[in-house]
Amino acid sequence: MTDPLLIPCPHCNGLNRIPATRLGDQPKCGRCKASVLSRTPFELKQADYASQIKGDLPLLIDVWADWCGPCKSFAPIFEQAAQQLAGRCRLAKLDSEANPHLAGQLGIRSIPSLILFKNGREIARQSGAFPLQQLLEWLRSAGV
Repeated sequence: MTDPLLIPCPHCNGLNRIPATRLGDQPKCGRCKASVLSRTPFELKQADYASQIKGDLPLLIDVWADWCGPCKSFAPIFEQAAQQLAGRCRLAKLDSEANPHLAGQLGIRSIPSLILFKNGREIARQSGAFPLQQLLEWLRSAGV
């Protein structure tokens, strides 16, 4: 029997223990009762960052800004990736304009930028917008 996965809730940051076999069952947060895993990216903010990068399920962050054309064209691709990766990887969007301190802390020099975290550590980083298949291949090569 496998150990449960620790997964932070994107709504309240509560840490949930979820058996790997139940990831497809739309598990609810033990604290706020909201869905822990979403088929759409959630909004990441400075206050949530430390809690959200923790956990056993990888977190892919798309760092973007409203004024950025490539960011806007990449947004639907990121949404499609969230649909396809549900239960294997959590996806979040970080608005670099609304969270400049966190963007600086992460060393963001260009946008869009993708940062992949697992168990609180950055494991991969990629700048630029690219097609869905290329995104999925990049994640596969990173172990997602």
